[in-house]
Amino acid sequence: MTFSSRIAALTASVALFFPALAHSTVLQINSSLPDGSFAHAFLTEFKTRLEAELPGQIDVQIFMGNTLGSEEDVLQGLGFGTHHASLSASAVVQINPRAAVFDLPYLFENRDQVQAFAASAAFDLLAEGFAQSGIVLSALWDNGFRVITNSVRPIVTPADLAGLKIRTPTSRQRVAMFNTLGANATPLSFGEVYSGLDQGVIDGQENPAQITDSARLYEVQSYMSLSNHVYLPTFMLFGQAWLNAQTPEIRETVLRVAAETAPWTFAWGEETDIKVIADLADKIAINEVDFEAFQAAALPLYDDPLFVDAIGADMIAVTREVLGLD
Repeated sequence: MTFSSRIAALTASVALFFPALAHSTVLQINSSLPDGSFAHAFLTEFKTRLEAELPGQIDVQIFMGNTLGSEEDVLQGLGFGTHHASLSASAVVQINPRAAVFDLPYLFENRDQVQAFAASAAFDLLAEGFAQSGIVLSALWDNGFRVITNSVRPIVTPADLAGLKIRTPTSRQRVAMFNTLGANATPLSFGEVYSGLDQGVIDGQENPAQITDSARLYEVQSYMSLSNHVYLPTFMLFGQAWLNAQTPEIRETVLRVAAETAPWTFAWGEETDIKVIADLADKIAINEVDFEAFQAAALPLYDDPLFVDAIGADMIAVTREVLGLD
């Protein structure tokens, strides 16, 4: 028996005794967030559902904390074919500027509107922006409404932000938003936020309430104001190259299950917000804001070239139409 025939025989025997191993497709999914985060809960639910639908055919491997590389590198890798999938948030605007539509303040009032967006022509236009980079947007999953925390005073109106150094992500649109609202926007890596707050380098930050809890920011903050100024989803993305390499059955099932998981994530987020805010009540002072005052102060941003030129007037127009804002 030749060497090649022995290898073929060995491969056949492995397939006989371990059929799932021999035929299983590996799907590796990256997330920048850590174990125990909402993203971890979402991906675990997706893994359970997908592997149940394709028993023995797919092995979903979850990599948290950017184990597969920086979020930006992984997103580029989806297009290059070096990575399979990613659950991403703010960083996607570097790949698809249309995603900056979610940086428009007070665009969404509740999660039902986000799901209406996901079932509309606005989602299709957003998906086209990813397709240009060889990436498939399968679904929008929850992330949450962002609120403001700080160590100086409660924020009720935009005037209360005057002079406060508020940490933002390194997004030009988010920086412009907080500067317009009267704060001193301070872009900073999230890994530096806790120490920056603790040392007084920044006065406050903006994130979903659950981040205030999971990152223990309440230890270095005194006030949490429920501004809900921006809703940013997480984007469940797959590399077109990886999808093309799969059978039609696997490809269809992966995309379908990702979409079917979306409502579960929104329900999870709604319930978690209520629980987290209740749990935080003994750790940080929580207040409502004057929404009309904030909406009025943020309105000029809808015509700001920084937003319009990046997002595209067509993306803004179809989104406003879907949400009944015109």
